[in-house]
Amino acid sequence: MDTSREDVGIAIRSAFLSKGTQQKFSLFALILFSILLIFLESLQAKPINYVRSFIKDSIYRGSLIVSAPFSGISNINDGLFEHISLYKNYNKLKKENEELKNSISKSDFLELENSQLRILIDEQASSQSNLVSARVLIDKQSPYLNSFIINIGSNKDIKNGMAVLHGKNFIGRIIDVNFFSSRVLLVSDLNSRVPVIVEPTGVHSILNGDGKNLPILEYLPENHNLSDGRKVYTSGKAGIFSPGLQIGEVKIEDNLIKVNLYSDLSQITFVNINLGEKYKKK
Repeated sequence: MDTSREDVGIAIRSAFLSKGTQQKFSLFALILFSILLIFLESLQAKPINYVRSFIKDSIYRGSLIVSAPFSGISNINDGLFEHISLYKNYNKLKKENEELKNSISKSDFLELENSQLRILIDEQASSQSNLVSARVLIDKQSPYLNSFIINIGSNKDIKNGMAVLHGKNFIGRIIDVNFFSSRVLLVSDLNSRVPVIVEPTGVHSILNGDGKNLPILEYLPENHNLSDGRKVYTSGKAGIFSPGLQIGEVKIEDNLIKVNLYSDLSQITFVNINLGEKYKKK
Protein backbone atom coordinates (compact mmCIF):
# COMPACT_ATOMS: atom_id res chain seq x y z
CA MET A 1 0.00 0.00 0.00
CA ASP A 2 2.84 2.40 0.91
CA THR A 3 4.70 1.47 -2.26
CA SER A 4 1.71 2.47 -4.37
CA ARG A 5 1.51 5.88 -2.77
CA GLU A 6 5.18 6.59 -3.41
CA ASP A 7 4.75 5.61 -7.08
CA VAL A 8 1.89 8.07 -7.45
CA GLY A 9 3.91 10.87 -5.90
CA ILE A 10 6.87 10.16 -8.14
CA ALA A 11 4.64 10.19 -11.21
CA ILE A 12 3.14 13.57 -10.25
CA ARG A 13 6.56 15.15 -9.64
CA SER A 14 7.78 13.84 -12.97
CA ALA A 15 4.82 15.37 -14.73
CA PHE A 16 5.45 18.78 -13.15
CA LEU A 17 9.14 18.60 -14.00
CA SER A 18 8.26 17.66 -17.57
CA LYS A 19 5.78 20.56 -17.81
CA GLY A 20 8.32 22.99 -16.39
CA THR A 21 10.86 21.92 -19.00
CA GLN A 22 8.34 22.49 -21.80
CA GLN A 23 7.51 25.99 -20.48
CA LYS A 24 11.21 26.89 -20.31
CA PHE A 25 11.71 25.69 -23.87
CA SER A 26 8.69 27.65 -25.10
CA LEU A 27 9.95 30.84 -23.46
CA PHE A 28 13.41 30.32 -24.94
CA ALA A 29 11.90 29.72 -28.40
CA LEU A 30 9.83 32.95 -28.18
CA ILE A 31 12.91 34.94 -27.22
CA LEU A 32 14.81 33.56 -30.18
CA PHE A 33 11.86 34.27 -32.53
CA SER A 34 11.62 37.87 -31.28
CA ILE A 35 15.36 38.39 -31.83
CA LEU A 36 14.95 36.96 -35.32
CA LEU A 37 12.08 39.33 -36.10
CA ILE A 38 14.09 42.32 -34.86
CA PHE A 39 16.99 41.23 -36.99
CA LEU A 40 14.81 40.77 -40.05
CA GLU A 41 13.19 44.19 -39.47
CA SER A 42 16.62 45.83 -39.61
CA LEU A 43 17.52 44.19 -42.92
CA GLN A 44 16.65 46.10 -46.11
CA ALA A 45 16.96 43.39 -48.73
CA LYS A 46 14.20 43.42 -51.37
CA PRO A 47 12.99 39.84 -50.80
CA ILE A 48 12.80 40.49 -47.09
CA ASN A 49 10.98 43.79 -47.71
CA TYR A 50 8.46 42.01 -49.90
CA VAL A 51 7.92 39.35 -47.24
CA ARG A 52 7.68 42.02 -44.56
CA SER A 53 5.13 44.03 -46.59
CA PHE A 54 3.13 40.90 -47.31
CA ILE A 55 3.04 39.95 -43.64
CA LYS A 56 2.05 43.47 -42.56
CA ASP A 57 -0.66 43.71 -45.22
CA SER A 58 -1.97 40.32 -44.19
CA ILE A 59 -2.06 41.41 -40.54
CA TYR A 60 -3.76 44.72 -41.39
CA ARG A 61 -6.33 43.12 -43.70
CA GLY A 62 -6.94 40.35 -41.26
CA SER A 63 -7.55 42.83 -38.44
CA LEU A 64 -10.06 44.66 -40.65
CA ILE A 65 -11.87 41.43 -41.45
CA VAL A 66 -11.89 40.35 -37.83
CA SER A 67 -13.15 43.76 -36.62
CA ALA A 68 -15.76 44.10 -39.43
CA PRO A 69 -18.60 42.30 -37.57
CA PHE A 70 -18.05 44.38 -34.45
CA SER A 71 -17.88 47.60 -36.48
CA GLY A 72 -20.99 46.60 -38.43
CA ILE A 73 -22.94 45.87 -35.26
CA SER A 74 -21.72 49.15 -33.76
CA ASN A 75 -22.78 51.10 -36.87
CA ILE A 76 -26.19 49.40 -36.91
CA ASN A 77 -26.64 50.18 -33.22
CA ASP A 78 -25.63 53.82 -33.73
CA GLY A 79 -27.90 54.09 -36.76
CA LEU A 80 -30.82 52.61 -34.85
CA PHE A 81 -30.41 55.02 -31.95
CA GLU A 82 -29.97 57.91 -34.39
CA HIS A 83 -33.17 56.89 -36.21
CA ILE A 84 -35.09 56.67 -32.92
CA SER A 85 -33.72 60.05 -31.85
CA LEU A 86 -34.57 61.54 -35.24
CA TYR A 87 -38.11 60.15 -35.06
CA LYS A 88 -38.59 61.60 -31.58
CA ASN A 89 -37.27 64.98 -32.76
CA TYR A 90 -39.57 64.82 -35.80
CA ASN A 91 -42.62 64.19 -33.62
CA LYS A 92 -41.56 66.98 -31.28
CA LEU A 93 -41.02 69.42 -34.16
CA LYS A 94 -44.30 68.34 -35.76
CA LYS A 95 -46.16 69.02 -32.51
CA GLU A 96 -44.46 72.39 -32.10
CA ASN A 97 -45.28 73.23 -35.72
CA GLU A 98 -48.95 72.37 -35.19
CA GLU A 99 -49.04 74.46 -32.01
CA LEU A 100 -47.41 77.36 -33.87
CA LYS A 101 -49.91 77.06 -36.72
CA ASN A 102 -52.80 77.00 -34.25
CA SER A 103 -51.36 80.01 -32.47
CA ILE A 104 -50.99 81.90 -35.76
CA SER A 105 -54.51 80.91 -36.86
CA LYS A 106 -55.94 81.98 -33.53
CA SER A 107 -54.03 85.26 -33.74
CA ASP A 108 -55.31 85.85 -37.30
CA PHE A 109 -58.87 85.05 -36.21
CA LEU A 110 -58.64 87.43 -33.24
CA GLU A 111 -57.26 90.13 -35.53
CA LEU A 112 -60.14 89.58 -37.96
CA GLU A 113 -62.66 89.65 -35.13
CA ASN A 114 -61.11 92.82 -33.70
CA SER A 115 -61.27 94.51 -37.09
CA GLN A 116 -64.97 93.63 -37.37
CA LEU A 117 -65.61 94.92 -33.86
CA ARG A 118 -63.75 98.15 -34.64
CA ILE A 119 -66.03 98.64 -37.64
CA LEU A 120 -69.07 98.17 -35.37
CA ILE A 121 -67.70 100.68 -32.88
CA ASP A 122 -67.03 103.21 -35.64
CA GLU A 123 -70.55 102.70 -36.96
CA GLN A 124 -71.99 103.25 -33.51
CA ALA A 125 -69.89 106.38 -33.02
CA SER A 126 -70.88 107.87 -36.38
CA SER A 127 -74.57 106.89 -36.18
CA GLN A 128 -77.19 109.20 -34.73
CA SER A 129 -79.16 106.15 -33.59
CA ASN A 130 -78.64 104.26 -30.36
CA LEU A 131 -76.95 101.02 -31.47
CA VAL A 132 -75.82 97.97 -29.54
CA SER A 133 -73.64 95.19 -31.01
CA ALA A 134 -74.28 91.46 -30.91
CA ARG A 135 -72.69 88.26 -32.19
CA VAL A 136 -74.58 85.73 -34.30
CA LEU A 137 -74.73 82.46 -32.35
CA ILE A 138 -76.90 80.32 -34.62
CA ASP A 139 -77.61 80.86 -38.30
CA LYS A 140 -80.77 79.08 -39.43
CA GLN A 141 -80.98 79.16 -43.20
CA SER A 142 -83.47 77.06 -45.15
CA PRO A 143 -86.03 77.60 -47.94
CA TYR A 144 -88.68 78.21 -45.27
CA LEU A 145 -86.78 79.76 -42.37
CA ASN A 146 -84.20 82.55 -42.44
CA SER A 147 -83.25 83.79 -39.01
CA PHE A 148 -80.39 84.43 -36.58
CA ILE A 149 -79.97 83.81 -32.90
CA ILE A 150 -77.88 86.57 -31.33
CA ASN A 151 -76.16 86.63 -27.94
CA ILE A 152 -78.01 89.51 -26.27
CA GLY A 153 -81.59 89.94 -25.11
CA SER A 154 -83.53 91.84 -22.51
CA ASN A 155 -80.31 92.20 -20.49
CA LYS A 156 -79.33 94.81 -23.11
CA ASP A 157 -82.81 96.38 -23.45
CA ILE A 158 -83.62 94.46 -26.64
CA LYS A 159 -87.32 94.59 -27.59
CA ASN A 160 -89.47 92.89 -30.22
CA GLY A 161 -89.67 94.81 -33.49
CA MET A 162 -86.27 96.52 -33.23
CA ALA A 163 -84.34 96.91 -36.49
CA VAL A 164 -81.21 94.81 -36.99
CA LEU A 165 -78.38 96.21 -39.11
CA HIS A 166 -75.30 94.80 -40.77
CA GLY A 167 -73.12 97.83 -41.10
CA LYS A 168 -75.58 100.45 -42.35
CA ASN A 169 -77.74 97.88 -44.10
CA PHE A 170 -81.13 96.81 -42.77
CA ILE A 171 -81.28 92.99 -42.67
CA GLY A 172 -84.21 92.13 -40.36
CA ARG A 173 -86.01 92.68 -37.07
CA ILE A 174 -86.19 91.21 -33.58
CA ILE A 175 -89.14 88.81 -33.18
CA ASP A 176 -88.35 86.89 -29.97
CA VAL A 177 -86.47 88.12 -26.90
CA ASN A 178 -85.00 86.06 -24.06
CA PHE A 179 -82.83 87.32 -21.24
CA PHE A 180 -79.47 86.47 -22.88
CA SER A 181 -80.50 85.83 -26.50
CA SER A 182 -82.86 86.99 -29.23
CA ARG A 183 -84.15 85.78 -32.59
CA VAL A 184 -83.78 87.94 -35.68
CA LEU A 185 -86.21 87.45 -38.58
CA LEU A 186 -84.29 88.26 -41.76
CA VAL A 187 -85.79 90.16 -44.70
CA SER A 188 -85.36 87.02 -46.82
CA ASP A 189 -87.68 84.91 -44.62
CA LEU A 190 -91.06 83.95 -46.13
CA ASN A 191 -92.80 85.57 -43.14
CA SER A 192 -90.98 88.88 -43.48
CA ARG A 193 -92.95 91.96 -44.61
CA VAL A 194 -91.15 95.30 -44.59
CA PRO A 195 -92.61 98.68 -45.73
CA VAL A 196 -90.07 100.22 -48.12
CA ILE A 197 -89.61 103.19 -50.43
CA VAL A 198 -87.74 103.20 -53.76
CA GLU A 199 -85.71 106.19 -54.94
CA PRO A 200 -85.79 108.48 -56.80
CA THR A 201 -89.54 108.60 -57.40
CA GLY A 202 -90.47 107.65 -53.82
CA VAL A 203 -92.61 104.64 -54.79
CA HIS A 204 -93.90 102.82 -51.71
CA SER A 205 -94.02 99.05 -51.59
CA ILE A 206 -93.84 96.00 -49.34
CA LEU A 207 -90.65 93.93 -49.37
CA ASN A 208 -91.73 90.30 -49.19
CA GLY A 209 -89.19 87.57 -48.32
CA ASP A 210 -88.87 84.67 -50.76
CA GLY A 211 -86.58 82.34 -48.80
CA LYS A 212 -83.55 83.52 -50.78
CA ASN A 213 -81.36 86.62 -50.93
CA LEU A 214 -83.68 88.25 -53.48
CA PRO A 215 -86.89 89.33 -51.69
CA ILE A 216 -89.71 90.63 -53.90
CA LEU A 217 -91.35 94.07 -54.07
CA GLU A 218 -95.12 93.72 -53.90
CA TYR A 219 -98.15 96.05 -53.86
CA LEU A 220 -96.53 98.47 -56.29
CA PRO A 221 -98.68 101.11 -58.00
CA GLU A 222 -99.67 100.29 -61.57
CA ASN A 223 -97.89 103.28 -63.06
CA HIS A 224 -94.55 102.64 -61.42
CA ASN A 225 -91.43 102.98 -63.52
CA LEU A 226 -88.78 100.97 -61.74
CA SER A 227 -85.53 99.77 -63.31
CA ASP A 228 -82.46 97.89 -62.21
CA GLY A 229 -80.18 99.66 -59.75
CA ARG A 230 -82.82 101.80 -57.98
CA LYS A 231 -82.05 101.94 -54.26
CA VAL A 232 -84.50 100.59 -51.70
CA TYR A 233 -84.88 101.99 -48.14
CA THR A 234 -87.16 101.40 -45.18
CA SER A 235 -90.09 103.82 -45.40
CA GLY A 236 -90.83 104.10 -41.68
CA LYS A 237 -94.56 103.59 -42.30
CA ALA A 238 -96.63 102.52 -39.29
CA GLY A 239 -93.69 103.43 -37.07
CA ILE A 240 -92.21 99.94 -37.29
CA PHE A 241 -88.69 100.97 -38.29
CA SER A 242 -86.78 104.19 -38.65
CA PRO A 243 -87.05 105.56 -42.21
CA GLY A 244 -84.06 105.69 -44.55
CA LEU A 245 -82.33 102.45 -43.63
CA GLN A 246 -80.76 101.11 -46.84
CA ILE A 247 -81.65 97.56 -47.88
CA GLY A 248 -80.54 96.92 -51.45
CA GLU A 249 -81.10 97.68 -55.12
CA VAL A 250 -83.86 96.79 -57.56
CA LYS A 251 -83.21 93.82 -59.81
CA ILE A 252 -85.84 92.82 -62.36
CA GLU A 253 -85.76 89.07 -62.96
CA ASP A 254 -88.37 86.69 -64.46
CA ASN A 255 -90.91 89.55 -64.69
CA LEU A 256 -90.59 90.04 -60.94
CA ILE A 257 -89.21 93.13 -59.27
CA LYS A 258 -86.75 91.86 -56.72
CA VAL A 259 -84.24 93.47 -54.40
CA ASN A 260 -80.59 92.50 -54.44
CA LEU A 261 -79.59 92.91 -50.78
CA TYR A 262 -76.49 94.92 -49.92
CA SER A 263 -75.49 92.37 -47.26
CA ASP A 264 -74.84 88.69 -47.91
CA LEU A 265 -76.95 87.14 -45.15
CA SER A 266 -74.86 83.96 -45.14
CA GLN A 267 -71.67 85.86 -44.26
CA ILE A 268 -72.68 87.80 -41.15
CA THR A 269 -70.90 87.43 -37.80
CA PHE A 270 -71.76 90.66 -35.95
CA VAL A 271 -74.83 92.88 -36.15
CA ASN A 272 -76.04 96.15 -34.67
CA ILE A 273 -79.49 96.52 -33.12
CA ASN A 274 -81.13 99.92 -33.31
CA LEU A 275 -82.52 100.59 -29.83
CA GLY A 276 -84.17 103.79 -31.05
CA GLU A 277 -84.59 107.12 -29.31
CA LYS A 278 -86.99 105.58 -26.84
CA TYR A 279 -84.23 103.46 -25.30
CA LYS A 280 -81.35 105.84 -25.76
CA LYS A 281 -79.19 106.21 -22.66
CA LYS A 282 -79.05 109.61 -21.10
